[in-house]
Amino acid sequence: MLTRLVNFFWLWTLVGTLWAWFYPIHFTWFLGKLPGTEIGLVSLGLGIIMLGMGVTLTVGDFREVSKNPRYLFVGVSAQFVLMPLIGWVIASLFSLPDQFKLGLILVSCCPGGTASNVVTYLAKGNLALSVLITMCSTFVAVGATPLLTKIYASAILEIDALAMLQSMVTIVLLPIIGGLVLNHYFGQRMSFLKQISPMISVFVIVLIVGAIVGATKLEIIKHWKTLLPAVFLLHAVSFTLGHLWARVFQMGRAECRTISIEVGMQNSGLGSQLAKTHFTLLAATPCAISAFFHCMIGSVLASFWSKQDSGGSQ
Repeated sequence: MLTRLVNFFWLWTLVGTLWAWFYPIHFTWFLGKLPGTEIGLVSLGLGIIMLGMGVTLTVGDFREVSKNPRYLFVGVSAQFVLMPLIGWVIASLFSLPDQFKLGLILVSCCPGGTASNVVTYLAKGNLALSVLITMCSTFVAVGATPLLTKIYASAILEIDALAMLQSMVTIVLLPIIGGLVLNHYFGQRMSFLKQISPMISVFVIVLIVGAIVGATKLEIIKHWKTLLPAVFLLHAVSFTLGHLWARVFQMGRAECRTISIEVGMQNSGLGSQLAKTHFTLLAATPCAISAFFHCMIGSVLASFWSKQDSGGSQ
């Protein structure tokens, strides 16, 4: 039952976005802090997602990485070579406020999102490779995302890469390592958490997207003619070039689909939090819209590829 609900993550993203658009107050509370503390709810939510990812990992997964170093290298390099460049080019081409440009570049420098694993499964790609790329790109992103953001966005705004690095360690690295340790010592007792963690991830992402869309509704209305096409193009191009990148390296059909999805689907929730923490809520807006578009494009591609296989097409 939970797996079926997770497979409809694109629908929950759509429903959440529309709900937040008409009733912003139902979501904007998530931009606040945990009552009685200084802990941001978005940061807490992302930490829970990363902890859930860590709980699903084992030491054996890292051994598995060494068995397919070429495929893994192609996927992770595409994530941090192609995407930041695509984001910078599109941000430069469109007449957008600087904060929106910054958000576009930031989300393109983030690692792949966990939703990519679901889409890869539905698209009949290489699920094991997808999980490994997501895992490795998330670890690499701890240092790569702040550095790449500084390189590509420094002309727009002064970037404090060290502060971003500290956020990445707190939000990403420590929870994943914590989950890995828990799984190592209490693996049998973690079965329920492993089952519900994907649904929790979907729920948190919908909350983040809805909160930011609801809070920046007026700015979206003001700039939608350029903002929406820019974010859509970011993902349309990244899905396409990701597939071509894999074909250049002569990867199989399932692997080409997997790389396309991994490159096209970013961790928009992480991008939103980094933008909100280190820049402005406006910079987080493209990240939130990004989640909506990559879910829609990924779902359409998964449906097309799945039907293509069912029909026996080569």
